[in-house]
This record gives sequence, structure tokens and C-alpha cells, in this order.
Amino acid sequence: MREGGARWLTVAAVLASFFWMLGAAPLFDVDEGAFSQATLEMFQRGDFLSTTLNGEPRYDKPILVYWLQAASVALLGPTEWAFRLPSALCATAWAWLTYLFVRRHYGIERALFAAALLATSLGVYIIGRAATADALLNALLAAAMFAAWLHLSSGERRWLYATHAAIALGVLAKGPIAILIPFATTLAFCLFRRDIRTWARAVFDWRALLLLLVIAAPWYVVILLKEGRAFVDGFIMKHNVGRFSGPVSGHTGSLLYYFPVVLILSLPFTALLVPLALRIRTVWRDDLQLYLLLWFAFVFVFFSLSGTKLPHYVLYGYTGLAVLMAVHGDVEAAFWPMVPVLAFFLALLGLPYVVNYSLGHVPDAFYREVLGAALERFDTFYFGFFAVISALVVFAMLEHATPLPRKLAVFGLAAVAALSTLVVPAAGYAQQASIKEAALLCRERHLEPVMWRLNAPSFSVYRGAPTPSREPRPGDVVVTKANRLTELPAGLSYDLLYSKRGIVLARIRA
Repeated sequence: MREGGARWLTVAAVLASFFWMLGAAPLFDVDEGAFSQATLEMFQRGDFLSTTLNGEPRYDKPILVYWLQAASVALLGPTEWAFRLPSALCATAWAWLTYLFVRRHYGIERALFAAALLATSLGVYIIGRAATADALLNALLAAAMFAAWLHLSSGERRWLYATHAAIALGVLAKGPIAILIPFATTLAFCLFRRDIRTWARAVFDWRALLLLLVIAAPWYVVILLKEGRAFVDGFIMKHNVGRFSGPVSGHTGSLLYYFPVVLILSLPFTALLVPLALRIRTVWRDDLQLYLLLWFAFVFVFFSLSGTKLPHYVLYGYTGLAVLMAVHGDVEAAFWPMVPVLAFFLALLGLPYVVNYSLGHVPDAFYREVLGAALERFDTFYFGFFAVISALVVFAMLEHATPLPRKLAVFGLAAVAALSTLVVPAAGYAQQASIKEAALLCRERHLEPVMWRLNAPSFSVYRGAPTPSREPRPGDVVVTKANRLTELPAGLSYDLLYSKRGIVLARIRA
């Protein structure tokens, strides 16, 4: 992209991807609800060192993201915007660091495109707006990996200290994975260069290690003293060792799991993987490009071998891939690189038809209610917008004057703006609005419900108090799925207090 309007295009891409309509949808369960409720419970308990979820210890993640969410909530109140703002800011920092790094090595034109590509790729867009720890971790991984390269290439110690500081914060954000990825990638790179001594000197530098420990160790020491063996079993064994050794919560897949995932999460820039693959020898011969490739490759292989597989895990190496895609994105062809862009917008245009078709083929009554609610939000404007944008993509496929990176950046901006305006609010309404409404009703009427056969921690966020999960008893108010009422224990009857989109509040008769 040329520098003129490219700056503003990149700024617009970042703002649209991470901030536009950030609070338009309710918190999505399970992850956003769990992180947000755990943050609120720190305020309710007056304890900002450990986390609980609905009163039970929560050892899934370390403390840093909860501190950031707590700071945001303290300033802005417990709103969707406040819970998601730390991720949006971290994702912005992630794109900014990528811009600075690419500008240093490849010039401003490619740097602007790299930042726009990263910010508007589908996978980054999703986690950059989610009230979870992943945008934070990715920003810190980018900082660590970029600083590690600058140290390896220049020998300057300030970059070594910056690397270890970023790793330390990453350990506070998500745990040992923040150590594993930088250490393993730099080891692989130094082995390829036959320079293992440089790696050993960097990794075992006592000043850098001391800095890492000074930043990361205090909280871990305190939480171990406070929680003891339960923290080791929950955080280390279950959520770190356990996730690699076997599937957690049913999240599994084959060794090929991440091949289609990368293609989807790279949209609408997926076509740029083709010139990158064709130039793999060039990448292999260039030290920096090899380093970036090894970063992505290690993450891809490691999580392909992991027992637990989730789509966003591969994003821990996506920054390296995104930079390579931007560097090799100077393709002369106009038609075929735009095919994934067209497919993306046509898929969104056809989404209402898929939802409508699914209504007659989904056996679960709850999900039929959710799909039916989604259909309510697909109006004439929705169809008109995606029809027009698809036509514009076809025009771009036939037009040869505009450079491909500029075309892709423009449609990347259009994609994230459309998702935030039309798709995500519809999904939030269908999946989460009834949870929010039921919780607010409980709050208004001072009801003390129990949750039964439903995993929706956002209910507690909107109710403003923890909600225990247990079997209902006579006199209880229970929140559950409508189709679960038929499974109540024999002898229990109920009166409905609320029923919408598959979610009910029912009072069990005494």
C-alpha cells in the first residue's frame, strides 16, 4: 500500500476491528461470562490475588487479565465495554508492535499493510474483542518474539531484558506457554544457524532471568501459599499439563485440525498463503523470515500434537505468519487473490438461509430457539449490504489499477465493520439476550436463583451476584433451558416467571 491514505486506512482498520460497537452484544458464554464474573467476584470478596467463579475457586488462568479487567471496571463500571476494553487495547498494542517491527525491517508500506492485515484477520478480530486473556497473551508474545529477534540480530542487551520482561508478563497472563513459545522458537532458529551458544547465553543470562522472576514470581508464590496443592492441581496439572496430554471439556481434534482453522482464521487474506508457499525457499534462506516461519511452525505443530485443541491456540504463532503474508503480498494478479474475500462475503450473505435450513434439522429444542431468534435479526438491510459488498468484490476482481494490498485492506475493514454491526449483535441477541434479561429480572425482583443444567456465567454478571449450580428444591427459583423442565425430579412442579428464546426462570412449588 502507498503511504498516503494507507495510514488512515490502517488506523480505521484497527479502530473498526477492536472498538466499533464493542459493547453492542451481551457477554458470550462460556468464556466471556466466566472471566467477567471472576473479575466481579474479586470486588465482591475484596480479594484481588485469587479468583473464584460463582463462589468456587477458579484456577484456569493467572491473574494479570483479571487485574486489567478490574481496573477497567473500576473506571467505567461493570459493562460489556469495560470487560472487553483491556482486550481491545491489547490487540491495538499487538498491531502497533507489528507495525513498528515490520517498518524497521521492511519499510513503512509493508508495515502498514501488516498491521491492517493482522487487525482485520478473522481470528484476531474475534479475540481482540473478547473479554478473555488471549489478546493480552498475543500482544506479550509479539513483544517477546520481536525483542528476541532484535537481541539475536544485534546482540544488544536491552532487547534481551525486554524479551524476558514480556515473557514474565505473559506468564502472569496465561502461564508457562509464554515461556515455551519464545524459548522453543529461538532454540530452533539457533539450531538452524548452528549457533546454540548464543541461545544458551541469552536464555540463561542471570540478569534477564532475575528480571523475569522479579516480575512473575511474587504472585505465584503468594497464590501457592494461599491456595496450596489445589492451585497446583487446578492450574498446573489440569489447565496446562492436562490440556496437552488429553482433551479438556471435549475440545479435541485430529492432527489435521489446524489446517482448515488457519485458512478460516486468515480470512479475508487467505489467498496470500499461496505466494508465501510458492516462495518458501526464499523464506528459508532469509534469517528473519526463517525466524518468523519457525515461530508459526512451532505453534502449529505443538498444538496439533496437543490433546486439547481450540481454534484460537494457533493464533499464538499467527503474528509471524501474518508478517510473512504481508511481506510476500505484492502479487500482480487481481482475480484469484480476491476469491476468498468473495467467498467470505457470500457466506455471510447466505448465512440466514443456512440458519433457516438448520431449524428443521437440529434435534435440540434449545438450539432451535436460538436459531429462530437469530433469524429475527436478518432484515432487508442485512441482505442488501452483503449483496452490494459482494458485487464490489467482483468489481475489484476485474479491476487491475489498485494494488492488491490496498484492496485487501479495504475489504478487511469492511468485513470487521460488517461483522460488528450486523453479525455479532444478531448472535448476541440469539444466544445471550435471554440470559441477560432473566438475570436483570432476578436483580430487579431480588430473587436468589440457582442454575441447573445450564452453564452461563454471564447470568451472574448481570445479576450482580454469584449463582450456585445445584439440583432444584421446593421453593427455589431456577434458571435453566426450557427443554430441561421436563427433566425435573418427579414430584416437582413449577410456575414460569420468564421464558424467552429457550431460557426460563421457574419457581419450584413448595
